[in-house]
Amino acid sequence: MRLLLLKHFDFDDPFCIASWAAEKGYDITVMSPPDGFRAPSLDTFELLVILGGPMSAYHDAEHPWLTEEKSFIRQAVEEGKKVLGICLGAQMLSEALGGRVYRSEHKEIGWHPVKRLRIEHPLFSGVPEQFYSFHWHGDCFDIPEGAVSLAYSDACRVQAFAYGEQVLGLQFHLETTASCMTTMLDRWHDELADTPFIQKAEQMVGQAYRTEHSFTILKQILSNY
Repeated sequence: MRLLLLKHFDFDDPFCIASWAAEKGYDITVMSPPDGFRAPSLDTFELLVILGGPMSAYHDAEHPWLTEEKSFIRQAVEEGKKVLGICLGAQMLSEALGGRVYRSEHKEIGWHPVKRLRIEHPLFSGVPEQFYSFHWHGDCFDIPEGAVSLAYSDACRVQAFAYGEQVLGLQFHLETTASCMTTMLDRWHDELADTPFIQKAEQMVGQAYRTEHSFTILKQILSNY
């Protein structure tokens, strides 16, 4: 299988996804849409993975490449490609398919529990009923018509959704490495307000051990494709 991975900031670390691809013997291509997005041929990949980013999915005026990327995502879904969207990726996926993305009542940053709904879906097979994942988001979304919600957290009512049998959106960051988290804390420390769903930097660093379990869950999800 061939993977196309869309990456939206320079220090994002696709280590877990790349290592899973290497274990499976799959080819992976990484593109950076903010550097100028030219949609590749849909024939060049089977699985599209859309990573997170500091921008909002609805900021097309500030980031014109968002419009083209969302169009490409919609085409990939329409052509029956396997698609996984993470945080910004899930929000773009929702918007591309007719959902709405908007500011959340609660910004969610740190290691917070995600809880599954009692809905079975093949792409969520093997995912625990409750688990901790890293979060860093201030937006949330309504899932598109025809999609099903699969998980939630105390701060965010939609943490995962599936659209058909081959498309999955995750609001949370199972892929985050300890080094990426440390850089995020350094670059974006001004977002760490004293609010209910934002942990202190030392709390996040102290729970970096959770990355190993997160990687296990993410690899299970990827293998479900």
